[in-house]
Order: sequence, then C-alpha cells, then structure tokens
Amino acid sequence: MQRRTLLLGLAALPLSACASTPALPPRAGPPITLVSAFQGRTTGSGHFRVWLTGDERRFTARLNGTVTGREGARTLTVVEDFNYDDGQKDRLTWVFREQGPGRWTGKREDTVGEATVIEENGLIRLIYTADFRSPSGVTRLGFEDILYGLPDGTVVNDAVVSRAGFAVASVRFVIRR
Repeated sequence: MQRRTLLLGLAALPLSACASTPALPPRAGPPITLVSAFQGRTTGSGHFRVWLTGDERRFTARLNGTVTGREGARTLTVVEDFNYDDGQKDRLTWVFREQGPGRWTGKREDTVGEATVIEENGLIRLIYTADFRSPSGVTRLGFEDILYGLPDGTVVNDAVVSRAGFAVASVRFVIRR
C-alpha cells in the first residue's frame, strides 16, 4: 500500500510543474500597461516564499521608470533598489523595448536571455529566467509573473518561480505610487 502511494505521488510530480502560471486575479481593477505600471517613481513591498519549506524572504523596493522613444518603438528603463529583511541590498535595472502593440522584450543584469512581456486583457504577463542572488549563493530560476491593477491604483505582481522546470516558490510584490 505504501509503495503504491509513493508511486502515485511520484507519477503526479510532473503535474506539479504544470502549475507554473500564477492564478488570474479574482477581481482586477482598471487595465494596466507596462508603462502605466512602471513609469515614474513607485515603492513596493513583497515576499519570496519557498513552497516546500515555507521559508519566506521579505523585501521592500524603490522603483524609478523612464520612457524614451516614440509610440511603437519605446524603451522603458526601470531602476529597482531592493532592501531585503536579512540586510542585503541590491540594485537591478530593467530595460524593456517595445516590439509592437502589447509586446515588449526586456533584459536585466541577472536575466538569462530576454524576458517576454505581453499586455492583454488589462493584465501584464512577464516571463524570464534569472540568476537569483541570496546569502546562500546564486540559483538559476524561472519566473512567470502576472501583474494587475487594483481599483485604488495599486499594482500587484504575482509570480510562480520554477527551478529545473518545477514550480518551487511564489513571489508577491505590491507596488504603490
């Protein structure tokens, strides 16, 4: 009986990797775009939670986004200054390039390749791989984010984090003007 339970559990393990997309928001506010979410100065707070252990790492951030270029070929640069609850500080800079209506690519110091950004149905989807730094070292992680607006203008970024193709953690980052 125990062997059957173990085998069923192992057989179901690949299915857990399918849960690599954050759930859609139950009730989103006004539609947002990458520019409306990140242009200007904003602040945020969030946490990174490992599902298996329940470990959590909290952070705050100051963001400053600037847009250059003409409609359809804009560049959005977002400087992110992070402060983690363990004392680590980090500055990362996203550079997003508009590829067409609702489509962007992006790069940051820690990304592996380019991020893909899709704006549709009032939401933003951001998909990328990054080498994530923590006190224990550097880990390559996949991120699949959904960003949405709330009625009060707050932007919520929910992400599912994967390692070697398996969903292992989540991130919630709440951004306010």
